[in-house]
Amino acid sequence: MSDNNKIQLNLKHTYADQLSEFASFITPTKLPNPEWVITSNHVAQLLELPDSVFSNSEYLNWFSGNTNLTNTKPLAQKYTGHQFGHYNPDLGDGRGLLLAELQTSSNRWDIHLKGAGQTPYSRSGDGRAVLRSSIREFLASEALFYLGIPTSRALGVFKTSEGIQRETLEQGAVLIRICQSHIRFGHFEYAFYQNNTELSESLVDYTFTEVLQLAPAEALSIQDKALAVYTAVVKSTALLIAKWQAFGFCHGVMNTDNMSILGITFDFGPYGFLDDFDSKHVCNHSDYAGRYAFDEQPGVGLWNLKALGQAFSGLLSKDQLMECLAQYEPILVNEYSGLMRQKLGLSKSDKGDQILLGQWLGLLQKDKRDYTNSWRLLSNYDGSNDDSIIDHFIDRNAASKWLEKYKHRLLLEKDDTQVRLQKMKAVNPKFILRNYLAQQAIKSAEAGDNSELETLFEILKHPFDEQPEFENYAATPPDWGKELSISCSS
Repeated sequence: MSDNNKIQLNLKHTYADQLSEFASFITPTKLPNPEWVITSNHVAQLLELPDSVFSNSEYLNWFSGNTNLTNTKPLAQKYTGHQFGHYNPDLGDGRGLLLAELQTSSNRWDIHLKGAGQTPYSRSGDGRAVLRSSIREFLASEALFYLGIPTSRALGVFKTSEGIQRETLEQGAVLIRICQSHIRFGHFEYAFYQNNTELSESLVDYTFTEVLQLAPAEALSIQDKALAVYTAVVKSTALLIAKWQAFGFCHGVMNTDNMSILGITFDFGPYGFLDDFDSKHVCNHSDYAGRYAFDEQPGVGLWNLKALGQAFSGLLSKDQLMECLAQYEPILVNEYSGLMRQKLGLSKSDKGDQILLGQWLGLLQKDKRDYTNSWRLLSNYDGSNDDSIIDHFIDRNAASKWLEKYKHRLLLEKDDTQVRLQKMKAVNPKFILRNYLAQQAIKSAEAGDNSELETLFEILKHPFDEQPEFENYAATPPDWGKELSISCSS
């Protein structure tokens, strides 16, 4: 591969230099005829890339492996993890490649290619990704960001002229994923199950110093660093899952190798936002037992943190681990309760709020009402339009009784009605990434028309705004749109 010095970037390789035991260094596979499908200008600005990044072919040639930059050490990361509750030692970046770390004026960002080709961890896979799954991950990560949910980001998706065999022949594509670290729970599990204390300590030290940047490293023992890292991960994971539950997001595959130590949403597969409210909703049709159902996510988060705690057990005592884990539920419940009060338009806490919320969700569940649209409807309730709420439900009597309790509760609030409604609309989105909308955009993109994809992306950048010209994108999905079956295939 030839060097390309036309791109001037401040590239680092801290992971490559400090955690080489968790890596296989790879020459990127050349990808034929790369062409941008969708891009994020906001992420480009975040990375402080020039305005020409998407028009300059030199960047696309680098991302697609057709040219190489000096001072880079592309690698696939090694990790393990628990998949559906069972430990699997044979994991790692099977289709991913950490191309480089980009240092900006304020942060360091991993530039990661998903679908870049085979690695030592591909097992029997081809290491490729298809356009369908790449677009789904792009849309999901960007949609969550604009909702205010911690997530990895995506610079863009480009397609290639290479056909990829799945159930049918599909178009090859690559997602350029961006986050401040790709370290997963599974990295720590790999070191632990190797019975390699030195490896565990080097990973803790790197995570403490380079990733979380928690404190001056010299003053602390490795045990203190491990405690600080584990405590931070417990807290950030609890806060993340509280937001998932509040916004009705179902991840689908919460294996420990898909859990980020940053507490961000990571590795999007068969995800989905709730349509009709069903607390038992399972978005992954391969999850036959419902392990990762919507209402199971908080418990799975705790299970995963216990698995991570096991990986820290060589550095921390059982009492230290239990004390950290004991923080998880209170943090999650406090964050979730606060978010749900905001969604109800309640600025302060009252002892009956949880009952009021539970009864509202019970109405949505019983009458199979759309989760997002029902909250948005409530955000337009000014105290005089009772019928707008009551008519929304099949059980009008139950809805009427709930509304009377809600009106009584609102009397305890000091906010002016219009101020309350404005605050509610800032936490109850009008637009979410529904599976059927993503599917329509994907179908058009697969046919060579990216306009629907671009329109959907623009709408998702402003989920809380009215955007009246896009009213149909906020509608309850058609029956076929509710029944889409999503698998892990990518």
